[in-house]
Amino acid sequence: MRAVVQRAGKSKVEVDGKVVGKISAGVVVFAGIGADDREEDCRYISEKIASLRIFEDKEGKMNLSLLETGGEVLCISQFTLYGDCRKGRRPSFFAAARPDKAKYLYEYLCKMLREKGLRVETGIFQAMMKVHVENDGPVTILLDSRKLF
Repeated sequence: MRAVVQRAGKSKVEVDGKVVGKISAGVVVFAGIGADDREEDCRYISEKIASLRIFEDKEGKMNLSLLETGGEVLCISQFTLYGDCRKGRRPSFFAAARPDKAKYLYEYLCKMLREKGLRVETGIFQAMMKVHVENDGPVTILLDSRKLF
């Protein structure tokens, strides 16, 4: 599983011109599900997202996590994180999970985040979305459950 985590202020996602998810402050997560991913990948990524120390403390150092700040999560399914551009000009998405598996694991990831006490908003799986991110910092972190060392 791959995730792009952006520290964010006000952010929202729209489908067909209607807001379907929004946060005031926290992180926007673009989550890509790989063909070989399992529930344990979701647990690993959810733990990382919840505990990343990317928010400033009173001294201005990135030393606080979402759990400590009460930040929110806007989680967007993003299969294009598995785009392979090594050959040609059109990305191959062979390594991305099939939609049924991807939807299950995306929803499981959101469930894991909620179980940690985080407020989680989402887009709509497989919909064309307009995501408005107010990147704060900017701070952008890449996570990959298969690159553990």
